[in-house]
Amino acid sequence: MTRVPPLLGVAFLLVLMAPAAASAQAAPLTLDEVLRSSARSAPQIVEALAKVRQADGRALSAEGAFDTVFDVDSKSRIAGYYDGTVVEGRATRPLTGNGGYVYGGYRASRGSFPVYEDQAYTNRLGEAKVGALFALLRDRVIDERRTRRTIAGTEIDVARFEAEMVAIGVQRRAVDAYQAWVAAGLRLRAYRDLSQMAERRRSAIGRLVTLGARPEILLVENDQNLVRRRALTVRAEQDVASAANALSLYLRDEAGAPVTVSDDRMPADAGALAALSVAATRAGPVERPDYRAVLARIDQATSRLALAENDLSPRLDLRGEVGKDVGPVGLGGPSRTPLEAAIGFRLSVPLQNRAARGRVAEARAEIDALGQRSRFLRDQITVEVQGVVIAVGAAERLASIADEERQLAERLAAAERRRFELGSADFFLVNQREETATDARVRLIDAQARIASARAELVAATADRTALRLIR
Repeated sequence: MTRVPPLLGVAFLLVLMAPAAASAQAAPLTLDEVLRSSARSAPQIVEALAKVRQADGRALSAEGAFDTVFDVDSKSRIAGYYDGTVVEGRATRPLTGNGGYVYGGYRASRGSFPVYEDQAYTNRLGEAKVGALFALLRDRVIDERRTRRTIAGTEIDVARFEAEMVAIGVQRRAVDAYQAWVAAGLRLRAYRDLSQMAERRRSAIGRLVTLGARPEILLVENDQNLVRRRALTVRAEQDVASAANALSLYLRDEAGAPVTVSDDRMPADAGALAALSVAATRAGPVERPDYRAVLARIDQATSRLALAENDLSPRLDLRGEVGKDVGPVGLGGPSRTPLEAAIGFRLSVPLQNRAARGRVAEARAEIDALGQRSRFLRDQITVEVQGVVIAVGAAERLASIADEERQLAERLAAAERRRFELGSADFFLVNQREETATDARVRLIDAQARIASARAELVAATADRTALRLIR
């Protein structure tokens, strides 16, 4: 058996493990990943979509008013002088463009019937009959069945608009949670860099103290600064953990369970805060889903008003029917054999009709109220969008100033460190310059986070579904 040299075996194992180690290194978490996960699995969005399905079910139920109905009626005398039996089947189909209906039926009888039930007689093979009823005034253009169907259809639109607003709100909070996590991670790196500077300086000062070139109290002072900076780092680590916990509400796995993101997936720089693309604002009004939902409510109220005004009209219905008995003559005689046709009218005139007048007044008042609500909401959206645009501009200018301040502070800190290393600078001033530079760096991160938050608010205010990854 051939033995593999130990060094060659180790090298072979390293080659095999290299791809696994590379794949184990997690890629930075992106905003796109968070938004897609939230849009897919956030419970609030799933709940809102379930309400849309409920509205679909109600619309289907309203369509049931136009279903064809088949019924059978039978009657048989089992005792007494007469022994007549009659069976009748009938199918009725409501009209979708009129308040009336059409029907067709078949009736057959056997035996004898009393004179007051003479209409029960048919020929031996029965009687076929078709007829229809048409509304000429009330229920001609609109009736309760068609109104319920229209309102149920509009209710689907309202549910969809409300689901869109829920989804926009959830995605807005998901953006906030992601940006808070990124900002907390960037602040943690700033404080870790500050602590590492004190750590490196402690080693250098320790050697100088050992050689007697510097007093021991300098090492104590550096340790004091190091402890304070470590405390800042610990607080920043807590902020990152809290932000990751909050982000887990929106970052979910395929099964919908929350996922707590690990620190190794933290983006490398503040570019992640600018990942949300903002489209140019339009000059016209923003057609946001909540505004469109109010318009849909106005359509529903208009349908109810039309139904109430319909109820004020007199009822005038035209009814027609054609029947024909077939087969040999039955006990009722030959008078049933010829084709029969009948036509009739029904007139009903409301006198007071206070119920309908009350519904008309109610519907008109509802339309007026919804009109005012839509007007205010349109103005509110315009003001909100303009306010967010102003906030974005101000945040960008403040970030520019914060960046300039950071650059100046870092230049001063670097110069002061060089002077200290050359022995011509005060130790207290070096620490102060470094901490001032770190504070400026943190303020720049906060300013960049404010820009990102303002842009996210603008995306939500303009209902930019593409930016929020809500396009299905």
